[in-house]
Amino acid sequence: MKSIRALICFFGVPVAVACGNAEVRVPARDSAAPARARASDGVARDSVAAKVPLVPRPDTLRGLYVNRWAALGDRMWKLIDVAKRTEVNALVIDVKDDRGLVLYRSRVPLAREIGADTTMPMRAERVRAVLDTMRAYGIYPIARIVVVKDPLLASKKLEWSIKRRAAPDSSWLDKNGKPWLDANQPGVWDYAADLADEAVALGFSAVQFDYVRFPDEKRLVSEAIFPLAKGRVRAQVIRDQLGRLHQRVAAAGVPMTIDVFGLTMSDTTDMGIGQRWEMFVDRADFVMPMTYPSHYAPGSYGIAVPNAHPYEIIGHALRDAKRRTAGIAGAARIVPWYQDFTLGPPHYGAEQVRAQIRAGHDAGFDEWLLWNPGSRYTVGALATTSSDSLPRRSSSLPPAPRGTAARSAR
Repeated sequence: MKSIRALICFFGVPVAVACGNAEVRVPARDSAAPARARASDGVARDSVAAKVPLVPRPDTLRGLYVNRWAALGDRMWKLIDVAKRTEVNALVIDVKDDRGLVLYRSRVPLAREIGADTTMPMRAERVRAVLDTMRAYGIYPIARIVVVKDPLLASKKLEWSIKRRAAPDSSWLDKNGKPWLDANQPGVWDYAADLADEAVALGFSAVQFDYVRFPDEKRLVSEAIFPLAKGRVRAQVIRDQLGRLHQRVAAAGVPMTIDVFGLTMSDTTDMGIGQRWEMFVDRADFVMPMTYPSHYAPGSYGIAVPNAHPYEIIGHALRDAKRRTAGIAGAARIVPWYQDFTLGPPHYGAEQVRAQIRAGHDAGFDEWLLWNPGSRYTVGALATTSSDSLPRRSSSLPPAPRGTAARSAR
């Protein structure tokens, strides 16, 4: 810990932290920014909003997911150390999670209004320490922002929540008894864009939007109403909203990425959630399908136990994605998520994680992200240098029949 913090003095942006109600000030990209920051009224003590230099995107991105609790604790520094020692060069950090909680004290009015930034927020000096340290080592910071699954906002602004058909004045609740935001509501996406602007100003080099979809529950069709749909199918709604969001993020000057179900690469429908490959793949700079072998149903691609065959499942899925993306103008680059967690047999370790990475490589996809819900990773699966990562590509995957797959839990 001490060695990491000491590096900030040499490589980080100078920081001046005061006590009381004074805000934290950092150098800005333009001379007017500090004046704007000082002129802000009622800013929370731990808020930060001035822009700082951004880490360039790696030529070949390889990253890990960092959940809110890991970011707040010592695990944050351990994951930075993993990136220093291995091929990992990016960290995807929860800025707003699927409970609606914002990582730090925010300047976004809506976040402050609903108290999204008041539950154990990361202090401003720690935000600076984390991002400055990542910049010092060239580790690419990506801000993960959950969009439609936000029970906090849905409960605070009932007019933005999905409504029950039987009682239009009340919110529809999912299987866990939680309300969801209506993806038709423009304000839902504007809120995500505002949080993205703030994250970029803090020093995040890219923004990643998750839960850009409708809830994955079949009863939604019979139980909910969507008065703002105006005849549009759900896939069109998601396409339209992603288009607006992409324009906002482009103005911030950073890449926009979206997480989507892994099955979208193979399923030709929108699966009831509004995610249809051809209708969203040109609405972001990077599309990140959650390609987890454990989430595929028995028999997918003719494989009885998909979870036991990570190489084959990943290979077939990515071949589908490549085929369906061909010919689409302005299509995003595909960066798949791989599974570094165990959900059913076999236990996932270095062998299974490397099998997924190798499958992606052989299919022509050298970039990847690893997902573990607890942000605990199999370090033994990670190459220590780029030179010892993977052999040359092969084309050993035979054609396989189209199969059905279970839907992702995320």
